[in-house]
Amino acid sequence: MGEDDAETVTVDELVEYCRTQAGLLSGAVETMGAEADELLDEIDDEMAEIRTRLEGRSDAVTEPESPSSAAAPGGQDPDLDIAAIEELEADLEEKQTIVEAKQVRMEAFQELASAYTELATELQRDADDSQAALERLVQFEADRDAPAYFPDRQTLLEAAVAEPEPDEGA
Repeated sequence: MGEDDAETVTVDELVEYCRTQAGLLSGAVETMGAEADELLDEIDDEMAEIRTRLEGRSDAVTEPESPSSAAAPGGQDPDLDIAAIEELEADLEEKQTIVEAKQVRMEAFQELASAYTELATELQRDADDSQAALERLVQFEADRDAPAYFPDRQTLLEAAVAEPEPDEGA
């Protein structure tokens, strides 16, 4: 981005860009939060199922043992029940790991959204020169690896460092 590019963009447009980025990040946080809530509901359901199965197993343990029967009361194989519970526990742990990762990611998105909002306020208050404001915004995005947060959208940093396309007439 040369000086000509900076002259075509105003400080107000850069402020609006920051606010838009913050809004997009906040929307992503809401989406991740909804996904995490769904997983937490699934975890609750699986915990209830594990408790039910364990309670059923403890009832089976308190009953008198059959002399030579390998099956638990009701004709269930105790090894199958234990395997099913272990499978549920493994699934539960995987979902908990995913929820924790989403929470960390949500926090990172929230922090960047807040930083964009603060930058918008600072640019609106302090910036008189659109070139300086643009440089500050590009540096801000570079320092925070902003492009990693917007896989479907080009940031100003990416636009600034993009190779210019050759003229077709050249």
